[in-house]
Amino acid sequence: MQVTNAQATKRATRTLAIAALAAAGALGLAACGSGSTGGAAGSSAGQASGPPKVAAVIKGLDNPFFQAMQKGIEDNSGTAGVQTTVQAATSVTDTTGQADKLTGLAGQDYNCYLVNPISGTNLVQGIAQLAASGKTIVNIDSPVDPAAAQAANAKIATYIGTDNAAAGKTAAQELSRLLPSGGKVAVVGGIAGDVTSGDRVQGFTGGVGPGIQVVQQVAANWDRQEALTQATNILAAHPDVTGFFAANDDMGLGITRAVANAGKSGQVKVVSVDGNPDALAAVKTGELAATVAQYPYAIGQMGVDACRAAVSGATLPAKVDAPVALITKDTADQAIAAAPKPFAAYSNPFTALIKK
Repeated sequence: MQVTNAQATKRATRTLAIAALAAAGALGLAACGSGSTGGAAGSSAGQASGPPKVAAVIKGLDNPFFQAMQKGIEDNSGTAGVQTTVQAATSVTDTTGQADKLTGLAGQDYNCYLVNPISGTNLVQGIAQLAASGKTIVNIDSPVDPAAAQAANAKIATYIGTDNAAAGKTAAQELSRLLPSGGKVAVVGGIAGDVTSGDRVQGFTGGVGPGIQVVQQVAANWDRQEALTQATNILAAHPDVTGFFAANDDMGLGITRAVANAGKSGQVKVVSVDGNPDALAAVKTGELAATVAQYPYAIGQMGVDACRAAVSGATLPAKVDAPVALITKDTADQAIAAAPKPFAAYSNPFTALIKK
């Protein structure tokens, strides 16, 4: 049958309209899959059958904190039958390399990703790519910058980490207890501008008792040797200092060395945050007065359970605090025996959300 030009035009127009409707439907389905909230992303992942396939990108394994995190991820994955891959940055400054690892994993067949970014922004673009594909992203330990994530449409299903301000406040309360008559103290933070360090320091300075005076605050870049140097200088400038707060244990141990070098062991109290093995041993001997222990092992475990819950179709809470515990000489043996696990029970809301 011969077709006129007018008929051909009508048919072409009708064909284009049908194609446009189909494309719009596909885009609508894709948008639903990507999820507008963390819970929606979790529900999308829940369409998968069987246990989740999890990829984790964490900070460098040269630090025992992240070794414990990896162990928590892998131990829980093995127990739950979850297929998991863990990749780590080469160092604390390897922001680009860590981002490249996430990008490399993004094209593989994982439906849930655990991300422990070096900075608040270095993984944002990779997370945005994953979110656009409807993947579940669980942010652990170090938070992704919320403003940068929102600008890039990098949707996070849930955040699991230490309430660092609360940890700093706990340290302040313990140092205040150790100095009942008050006194002068110094504060040694991590990297200037770092969110974690800032929260711990702010929690500490806001939580000290009325008789405590903070006479100096410095940054030692999370480094033990630099903290030793900074503390040595502080003790020379303020010989009446009776206490130190360090934003992590490595720096705390550097400070205790400076205190010992000054012949003031036992006189100057040092409290820090993390609960790493060296610090627990130092608390047991009395070298370190106390540490507020975080539990990266538990953070890793909870991250896997969050993925399991999301893939089962659960809506995840936006934020969950990881367990912490004040370790003093009285509880050091318990903490050492249980490490890297917490020595006391803690809440893990994700286990109740996993749908059988």
